[in-house]
Amino acid sequence: MAPPRARTRWSALAAGALIQCCAGSSYCFGVYSPALKASQRYDQSALDAVAFFKDVGANAGVLSGFLAAWAPAGRRRPWIVLLAGAALCAAGYLPMWLAVAGIAPAPLPLMCAYMLLAAQAQTFFNTADVVSAVENFPDRRGTVIGIMKGFLGLSGAILVQIYRTLHIDPTTFILMLAVLPTAITLMLMYFVDVHNSNERYNKKFLDAFSLIAVTVAVYLMIVIICDRVFMISSAVQSVCFAILLLLVLSPVAVAVKAQKTESIQHEEPTSEQRIGLLQEEVAEGSESAGSSTALGASNQDLSAGKENLNVLQAMGKLNFWLLFLAMACGMGSGLATVNNISQIGGSLGYTYKETSTLVTLWSIWNFSGRFGAGFISDHFLRLRGVGRPFFIGVTLLIMSVGHAIISSGLPASLYIGSVLVGLCYGCQWALMPSITSEIFGLNHFGTIFNMVAVASPVGSYILSVRVVGFIYDMESPPDDHGCQEYRHRGAEHGFDIN
Repeated sequence: MAPPRARTRWSALAAGALIQCCAGSSYCFGVYSPALKASQRYDQSALDAVAFFKDVGANAGVLSGFLAAWAPAGRRRPWIVLLAGAALCAAGYLPMWLAVAGIAPAPLPLMCAYMLLAAQAQTFFNTADVVSAVENFPDRRGTVIGIMKGFLGLSGAILVQIYRTLHIDPTTFILMLAVLPTAITLMLMYFVDVHNSNERYNKKFLDAFSLIAVTVAVYLMIVIICDRVFMISSAVQSVCFAILLLLVLSPVAVAVKAQKTESIQHEEPTSEQRIGLLQEEVAEGSESAGSSTALGASNQDLSAGKENLNVLQAMGKLNFWLLFLAMACGMGSGLATVNNISQIGGSLGYTYKETSTLVTLWSIWNFSGRFGAGFISDHFLRLRGVGRPFFIGVTLLIMSVGHAIISSGLPASLYIGSVLVGLCYGCQWALMPSITSEIFGLNHFGTIFNMVAVASPVGSYILSVRVVGFIYDMESPPDDHGCQEYRHRGAEHGFDIN
């Protein structure tokens, strides 16, 4: 039986994109971490311990992968995964807010558990949306993974814009993180489903989703830079946010248009539509013919994906552990940077507003890497035969340069270095799932790529907790600059931090 008109692969893609837009609450840690540190009287090592559990929760999505693979292929139930994510989001952030607000104080181990639950929700949202998108558009997996991962990367900047528009304090921001993603997910999870991937579709609508993602990123970057350079009034901020809201909701209009167009084509294609479909078939045929001799090893990887290995079989392959090691180095170092960006900025003389701006801009670079890597790797794989692992190596090299620039301490080094690190960090999050699906297949795709993602918190723990936090506490005075500045900023807004 054909799915209801309200639920197609396009409505699933649009709903997934909207959920992703508010799912990346873990990327906002740098905004409320000073409030957490000051209210709970943590030193930097304790704060990095909480950040480590955030990284584990946000990246170790094995449970969400198993839940996504629970039903056999063709009978997926993504809404179950999304419902579990919504429950975890509320269960983590609500008690955290109570603790920071002083209503129900929590010791450090309990706070780490709250953060683990809250961040774990992100993996459930992400797994349901990414797996559904790949199964709905398997021939454009790099593109749809880039779209979904890209919107997730933008979510940090979107949430911070809400925070600034509403002029709320960091404590209330934690409450918002408990309510907003949960409510959006409960409203939209009905539309996220897996549909027949053998039906033809018009690629221009997929390109429209890509264009919207790029437009949102560019608009956010302009707003953030203008807010940094000029004094923007509350009225202007509200107008800017209203425009952002319209851009974020525009995938719904694309989905409606795509569904109407395909419904008409299914009934009776016009002569112009027949010509368009014929031209598309010819273009795809020539594209395949032109690249067939160049694909080489990449084609072997794609054919290997037909094996559809389970997670234990995948872990028995050398490819799995090579990918795991690369992600531990790349993603782990990226997380160590973003988790400590407020403290790094403070030690280099940056103001709170500057470091908060860097946290927001990180989401833009993160998005650019996620979206760009998916789209570009699809292009080069089809036309040039360049495999996606090549791009993993390039991003690791550029990320090393970014870390070196940050550590130099030169003027504007944190701005330049964070751009390079953020871009490459995002690239790896788009490339890794694509490579995983091509090598190990789609049947257990959600479980395997989430197992590889465990490398991210492993690398973050080694670099952030054991290296960065230790060095910071050793070099900084007992009452460090970050807490002093946060208390001063809190006094300016009329609330006291004890």
